[in-house]
Amino acid sequence: MIDTTKGFTLTREIDATPEELWTAWTDPDELAHWWHPRGATTPRDSVQVDLQVGGRYAYTMVNDETGDAYPTGGVYREIVPHERLVFTWGEPGADPDDSPIATVTIEPLGELTRMTFQLQGVEGAVGDGSFYDGWVSALDVLVEHLQGPHVFG
Repeated sequence: MIDTTKGFTLTREIDATPEELWTAWTDPDELAHWWHPRGATTPRDSVQVDLQVGGRYAYTMVNDETGDAYPTGGVYREIVPHERLVFTWGEPGADPDDSPIATVTIEPLGELTRMTFQLQGVEGAVGDGSFYDGWVSALDVLVEHLQGPHVFG
């Protein structure tokens, strides 16, 4: 069983609507644009989403410099559209009970939207070159994607 006392929380205030933020976290076309840290890409054909409680998702991050591939995936645990998304995060076929748990909370603040990302089950700290730094970078890519020119279908 995963140790949920370990983990970290990241918060961003984003110039996007809750609906746009939700789409960025749940639509495979949108996920391919940002679900990776800087220096990596996520090929669209690697992104699979079965957005229902108990449904699985999977994607592969590819290091732009080395070409190394990092398959990632998990299971959706809680889905409250435009408000809250809870999912396990790790190896695509891993036992969900042994995988870290990510919680994304979306809260409208008028013209901005607050997104709180919490990852439980792993250590994380500034400068770790791993979980914490990777998620900070990925969320930065998400913010840039949402605030740049884009069209939501």
